[in-house]
Amino acid sequence: MEKETASLKYLFQQEFAKMVAVISHLYGLQHIELAEDIVSETFLQATETWGVKGMPANPTAWLYMVAKQKTLYHFRRNKIYEQKVLPEITYRNEKSTEGDALEFSPQQIKDSQLQMLFAVCNPAIASEAQIGLALRILCGFGIEEIAEAFLSNKETINKRLFRAKEKLRTEKIKMELPPEHEIVKRLDNVLHIIYLLFSEGYYSQTQNQILRKDLCVEALRLGLMLTGYEATNLPATNALIALMCFHASRFGARQAPDDTMVLYEAQDEALWDQALIHQGEHFLGLSAQGQEISSYHLEARIAYWHCIKEDSPEKWEEILQLYNQLLLINYSPSVALNRTFALYKANGREAALVEAEKLQLTNNHFYFLLLGELYKEIDNAKALSSLQKAYDLAKTDAEKQGIREKIDQLT
Repeated sequence: MEKETASLKYLFQQEFAKMVAVISHLYGLQHIELAEDIVSETFLQATETWGVKGMPANPTAWLYMVAKQKTLYHFRRNKIYEQKVLPEITYRNEKSTEGDALEFSPQQIKDSQLQMLFAVCNPAIASEAQIGLALRILCGFGIEEIAEAFLSNKETINKRLFRAKEKLRTEKIKMELPPEHEIVKRLDNVLHIIYLLFSEGYYSQTQNQILRKDLCVEALRLGLMLTGYEATNLPATNALIALMCFHASRFGARQAPDDTMVLYEAQDEALWDQALIHQGEHFLGLSAQGQEISSYHLEARIAYWHCIKEDSPEKWEEILQLYNQLLLINYSPSVALNRTFALYKANGREAALVEAEKLQLTNNHFYFLLLGELYKEIDNAKALSSLQKAYDLAKTDAEKQGIREKIDQLT
């Protein structure tokens, strides 16, 4: 029974979003909540039926069949099909029928999810709601999981998602790719949402985790989906995928068995995923085909150098110059902080301390972690004070444990 429950949970994560996207594609985004309800009912029926009869030979096909039956029954019963859906289907293809149109084929799923991605990233929807909506209807995450990811509660997330779905209706946003002349502009927003999704997984803000691989995997899946279409398979897309591959390659070494974060210098290179590194190199090469250098290009190059464990003057000087370029096109406190660490590795503690003191990121525990490292061997009292401030500001128990170990080593 436990095995079946785990399998059903896995299927929910894999198929929920696909089924919602296909139903919404056919019937319109104004019915997205109804699509979610239908798919949820399908999984509830699976739980009840499979608990008695056991899991079918092809559980995915079973889910698609039941979801299709429930969808057709609901829309026919409520006369939505005859009044609103059929005219649209007829307009698109006079030979289509409702049953034929509602198919969960691989191509239908792929097309529907890509169009859903652009719909979710419509500028009409508030940016803070876009990533929550992406997690829900593109990645199949539950409300509790989304609330945990954003250190929020179910009520707040439900309200945020409700407002976002209202925007989908009131703005009459359609599930379709933007016109060709707008695709690049809209793609920037799509890539940004994928980047934020991966970043949230790579450094999770939840109280009990510092790494959420499920978020990272979903972000990488969405990025790869964009490469299947010529209009969205652009250098910036490939650069973002390369960036995610390089970071993901070090997952196995980044988290210790006790869930503490293993800092880069202490990571076991043997645990790095060489296949992902090679995949990152492939997409990094593809990203070089255009004329534009985006922030994703620069971050991907930085991540590439971090996949070479051995320190060398060339490595850190290159990383420092890449951060200098990144600051010019996309300044952020975290980029400035990372640039200061690169300066330390390239030019030494004293040079980095001068720049670090200018940042004054007094609410950032990574800032005080860096100060603790820079003051070490120069002023141990200041190093200890900085590490204590980092400990006080750290958000997770795992981080606090890692900082405590540094304090113990210094004392």
